[in-house]
Amino acid sequence: MFGLISRIQRFSVNDGPGIRTTVFVKGCNLRCQWCHNPETQNTKPEIMFYEQHCIACGKCTEVCNKSSHHHIENKTKKFNRNHCDGSGKCVDACLHGALELIGKSMDSDEIVDIVSKDLKYYKNSGGGLTISGGEPLLQKDWVKDIFTKTKQKGIHNALDTAFNVNWDEIKDILPVTDLVLLDLKSMDDKVHQHYTTVSNTQILENAQKLSREDVDIIVRIPVIVGVNDTLINMKRAADFLKDFKRLIQVELLPYHSFGTEKSKCLGRESRVFETPTKEQMMALKECFIEKNIKTLVM
Repeated sequence: MFGLISRIQRFSVNDGPGIRTTVFVKGCNLRCQWCHNPETQNTKPEIMFYEQHCIACGKCTEVCNKSSHHHIENKTKKFNRNHCDGSGKCVDACLHGALELIGKSMDSDEIVDIVSKDLKYYKNSGGGLTISGGEPLLQKDWVKDIFTKTKQKGIHNALDTAFNVNWDEIKDILPVTDLVLLDLKSMDDKVHQHYTTVSNTQILENAQKLSREDVDIIVRIPVIVGVNDTLINMKRAADFLKDFKRLIQVELLPYHSFGTEKSKCLGRESRVFETPTKEQMMALKECFIEKNIKTLVM
């Protein structure tokens, strides 16, 4: 069974407990304005163009049969994405690292083989496999196939998800899932719709259903100034989460602008937000501590 990924990161320490291998899938049904992995949004392969590395040698133009690459007199290049078919021929021809193909189809058994290479590190650190994104549940059957095989090997499986799918899709994968890394954006539906393009109604309903299941949960909240950084929002989140029986902790993630350069390389505009101060993060953390919820500022 095949799925589409953007990359695999071995020896990850930020996507669940211990040392982990994180598989980033391609495709997401949210469009968060602060997205730090914009290359995972689209469901098809696409080219990242690092203009600063391009010397306008013309090699990409020679191999492209879609006329996507255009060189002009002052030795600069324009990349017309509307014509690009994502074949990656131009990437292979580029000798200077100016082009990168994001999106690779991989068989579930191939993923399992890669993940299994680091079994000793998982066992020594309490780590395992995390499938992130994008939204892994858009490729649920592929993810389930991987999790089924890694669980048979004794590997801890973590699913990083925004939960914006039908509950039946979630419930089907829970028997082979050890930990859900649940991303919450805003408790206010209008705010959520404005900044992510989707309602939070289904997400919160799914989260409540998950709270009654026998699976560990870590809730991760990106903190974006002017969006969800208010005490009111965080107190609502804390009140919502306080009775989750398998909630391990909440992780508050201050906004960073790493995704803006990636968006530029993908030919997209992106919005830059303000990063919250350490003092702001500590004040928000208290909203959860008051409800006896273990909370980390990442």
